Amino acid sequence: MAQTSSDHKAHTPFLSRPGVRRLAPFVLITAIALVFIFENRESVEIRLLVPEVTMPLWGALLIAWGLGMLACAVTVRRRRSRHTRRPQ
Repeated sequence: MAQTSSDHKAHTPFLSRPGVRRLAPFVLITAIALVFIFENRESVEIRLLVPEVTMPLWGALLIAWGLGMLACAVTVRRRRSRHTRRPQ
């Protein structure tokens, strides 16, 4: 007969953990975005103000995705620091 100790933590299912629930949408959207990016491999001409650059579409999409992720990370970080401040 197995004995359980009083300090044994209750087992929580993997998908119900808060960290996994927050990370799951990010992983899903990232996987879909990367499949979309790497399926578009033809070269395109991109104009940013004056210069015109010819590059693979997957490179341009990857750059745009990276900039979007960076903007999201900065926004979340600023929002978190704003809520942790206490009035003095």
